[in-house]
Amino acid sequence: MDDLLNAFWSYEAALAADDLTALDHWFGDSPDTLRAEGDIVLTGPAAIADFRRTRTGGAPPRTVERVHEVRLAPDLAVLTAETLRADGSRGLQTQVWQRSPEGWRIRAAHVSAVPGRTVQAPGSGAGAVWRRTGEPLVAGAPDGPLSGVRIAVKDLFAVARHRTGAGNPAWLAEAAVEETHAQAVRLLLDAGADIAGIAHTDELAFSLSGANVHYGTAPNPAAPGRIPGGSSGGPASAVAHGWADLGLATDTAGSIRVPASYCGLYGWRPTHGTVPTGGLLALAPSFDTAGLLARDPGLLRTAAGVLLKRTDARPVRHLVVDDRLTALAEPEVQASFTAACRALALRAGLPAADRIAVATDDLDDWLDAFRTVQAAQAWRQHGAWIDKHPGALAPEVEARFAAGRDVPAEGLGAAEKTLAEARAHLGVALPPDTALLLPATGGSAPPTDAGPREVEAVRAATLRLTCLASIAGLPSVALPRLRVRGLPVGLCLVGARDTDLALLSLATH
Repeated sequence: MDDLLNAFWSYEAALAADDLTALDHWFGDSPDTLRAEGDIVLTGPAAIADFRRTRTGGAPPRTVERVHEVRLAPDLAVLTAETLRADGSRGLQTQVWQRSPEGWRIRAAHVSAVPGRTVQAPGSGAGAVWRRTGEPLVAGAPDGPLSGVRIAVKDLFAVARHRTGAGNPAWLAEAAVEETHAQAVRLLLDAGADIAGIAHTDELAFSLSGANVHYGTAPNPAAPGRIPGGSSGGPASAVAHGWADLGLATDTAGSIRVPASYCGLYGWRPTHGTVPTGGLLALAPSFDTAGLLARDPGLLRTAAGVLLKRTDARPVRHLVVDDRLTALAEPEVQASFTAACRALALRAGLPAADRIAVATDDLDDWLDAFRTVQAAQAWRQHGAWIDKHPGALAPEVEARFAAGRDVPAEGLGAAEKTLAEARAHLGVALPPDTALLLPATGGSAPPTDAGPREVEAVRAATLRLTCLASIAGLPSVALPRLRVRGLPVGLCLVGARDTDLALLSLATH
């Protein structure tokens, strides 16, 4: 075995042991050394090292089955390894090795999974993703537009012969077995989809982090070591891992758009009231919606047509940007957002986005009113149960519900009036042929070990971006188009009421 293959197998041993010092050693110390995985490209040893240090537990266990060598020059070679992971999925790892005075070092590497269905492996973090799974858990109709599609159902939707857990073991313990499917679940099953499993949610869906004190934090394969976003983090993680093709989820204040942004997925929040919510455990009915997460925008549009029961779509002809809203995101997000907007317009054959004022000086008042009404409705839905189960919820979640308990009638009335004015303004600002572009979140996913204050600060900042669609009941689609330090951030499209399919068509460009 020559010194090149010796170097390769030493690198593999370091990878298996998650030996970060040794892994740093084997990558070339050059600013243009790069590592790519999926659609993430890391450039320079510092960025590569930082990525490894945020990846909880290191790389998934794997076996190298074959190594192919192409010698380009005496001191330059390409190695391609065929790998088998513990979950049965296969992958390819291609590396460019260069010999320097210090020996062979990797100058470029690309890791890819071979397309195909994967299943969760022991130790993969699947326990924080799924409450129940099956092969499938529930089979769909034998034929239909979604035949063969696997769905991760958020644990708020009724699934017949199962209980609804709502992200809380005390709730689950008292829940009755559901006799019928939720309406959205039934529509997807009738279209041929199978339910792969019931996925965890943040407690009673009142969070945007994806962390659950009872079941853990679902892993985010698009940003290892970082939260998946909530409250649909379980379905988002399942889809991002390839354990499901679609996630049936909910969005009240951003619970589809945020995990889509953090996990590099497409996410659709529908026009309020257009997708049936029968059999869905409510949080704040004035804002609750049932929508979808997916890796494939074409599949997302097909499934949305099933839930909406229509396939027509008047095209979007105008794109608009509000600089005030863009400025709410981190500076690096803003730079990536500007480039993504140009690229979207070019691919869609539309003029560059116009700059208009969608938000007003009242944006903070709108957000305060939204949070007041949301909390009041959430307490109305679940306050009695919370009073009977003191300490059953995480303190920060319980505090959000408690804020709704303390809203006076006059305060609630004033907040509702403010929201009515905001809806009227937004209805005029966004005509039916226009899509507003804005960052889906203010930044990339925070680390899983971020403190409660940091998570709450991120939540508050993100709500300024997500609240507009929630307040006005507008459709919104998150696209995985932005990159910040190698991590995904979503580009969000918001349209007028009932322009869902037009936005989803635009997302396929």
